[in-house]
Formats: sequence, C-alpha cells, structure tokens
Amino acid sequence: MSLPREHEASEYIEKHKIIELMDNLTSMLFFYRPDRPREFLIDQLEKLSLSKARVGNTPCLFNESNLDALFGVLDPSDQGFITHGQYKEALKTLGIKNFNEFPDGVSDDRISQETFIREATQGLVRSAATFQL
Repeated sequence: MSLPREHEASEYIEKHKIIELMDNLTSMLFFYRPDRPREFLIDQLEKLSLSKARVGNTPCLFNESNLDALFGVLDPSDQGFITHGQYKEALKTLGIKNFNEFPDGVSDDRISQETFIREATQGLVRSAATFQL
C-alpha cells in the first residue's frame, strides 16, 4: 500500500517527465562525454527551455546523418525502402515509444528513407521534449 506522499511524488515525476529528462541527459553525457559535464548539462537544459518556445530546436541525441546511417544499415542493398517491421523495430531501438504506426508506405510494406527520417525525427523530438507539448 503506497502512502499519499509516495503517490504525490509518483504523479509529479510522471507529470513533469522527470524519468525521460534524466534518461535523455544521461544518454547525452555518455554519447558526447564532455570535458565539463556540469556546464554541458546546464547548456542542454537551457536549450530545452528555449525549445519549449520554438519548435524544432529540442536537444536530441541523434541527428539526420545518424538516421541516414541507420537506414543504410537496414537497407544494405540500397533499395530505398525498408519493411514496416524494420521501421517499427528501428524506432523502438532508438527509444521512441510513441510513433506513427501507419506511416506513408505501410500498405505496400515499403517505408522510404524520407518517411523513416521524418517519422524518426518527429519521434525523437517528442521523446526529448520533456515538457508538455
């Protein structure tokens, strides 16, 4: 049986996406390994605060070139598309929990590179945006 204070804390953590925020910041620290981690974290939090007012500027671990490289791994024969299953697994692997289950090309089981990058970018921004959108 949880105490009222524990319940309040849990609601607070969920409402303000504290776990997601800490996951994102920790991932960025391990990925970039800055010489001055405190300053790096402050910078990331400032960018996050600014991105709340301006769409598209959310600090994110992966950029378009990373997503291009991932698509290339999924499409080694350079067909220009991946399967719907590959699309879903790739987004889950990137840590994107909420994504478009039925993107352009799903009816033909051919998700284009453009669609993959667009959907992955949108999902990553939503995942990194630890403020209420």
